Amino acid sequence: MPVPMTYAQIADDLAARIKGGEYAAGAKLPSYNQLGELYSVGFSTIAKAVALLRDRGVVIGAPGRGVYVAD
Repeated sequence: MPVPMTYAQIADDLAARIKGGEYAAGAKLPSYNQLGELYSVGFSTIAKAVALLRDRGVVIGAPGRGVYVAD
């Protein structure tokens, strides 16, 4: 069974997907639950990965609406 990715690895992977055009500027990212299923990790790991991306200015959070790719 493969070892789950760390939150930093997930943040790097999401950043690469954004840079590669999978998620365009202004696009809404999948929900934390969907990302958790994608990466086979729990909610808290996804939350930490998204927080890291937010700190880097890659994404912005809209309370109650989701997380979006920064312009």
